[in-house]
Amino acid sequence: MSVVLPAERLQKTLGYVFSEPKLLKQALTHRSFSSKHNERLEFVGDGILNSIVARSLYFAFPQLSEGDLSRLRAHFVRQESLAVIASELQLGDYLSLGEGELKSGGHRRPSILADALEAILGAIWLDGGFAAVEAVLNQLFAARIAAVNPEEAMKDPKTSLQEWLQARKVELPNYVIERQQGDSPDQIFEVSCTIAELKVSAKAEGTSRRAAEQLAAGAVLHQLREQFPGKKVVRK
Repeated sequence: MSVVLPAERLQKTLGYVFSEPKLLKQALTHRSFSSKHNERLEFVGDGILNSIVARSLYFAFPQLSEGDLSRLRAHFVRQESLAVIASELQLGDYLSLGEGELKSGGHRRPSILADALEAILGAIWLDGGFAAVEAVLNQLFAARIAAVNPEEAMKDPKTSLQEWLQARKVELPNYVIERQQGDSPDQIFEVSCTIAELKVSAKAEGTSRRAAEQLAAGAVLHQLREQFPGKKVVRK
């Protein structure tokens, strides 16, 4: 029976096979692990990501102004959104991290996951060209762009959560720092967001308190929308 290597599984998930596998290896290597890390590939991937998402939004939303398109693009390419996609791809399982990052849970850290995703996009562009990376990005973003509500997406998760709760006359969330470790600029914050009245809570990690709060708020909002899809809220 043939054995499927981790890198092969990831390429199958992405829908792209590298001609130069070393590019994928580098894209998955954090600077804590090796001097041949993924930061230069991340730089390339960031530029490619912004240009392709901008093009997609231009055609998907002909009614939006330049300013609104910029804000909508920011929603899709921000760290929180990319970390969600990276988690869906299980990128954390493929990363090469130094011992310190492994111990501190770096394979789950939103900043590391988002950077790795951008690095992979940069690696695909260098390996296969623009059409190859565009195909991968369309696979990752097409459904998200088709389903997005522009007005809602242009708000940050904390604002959206607050508005959702206020519209239903539910008490506002309580944010608590559960854990803080490391020194700037490598600090990690773990924050919980709780809606006590509805008994809903979520935790998230970020490189700043604000980033962790935004991620936790987004996770809580996702739970609330699934549990209470309409306007009516049933207290538990």
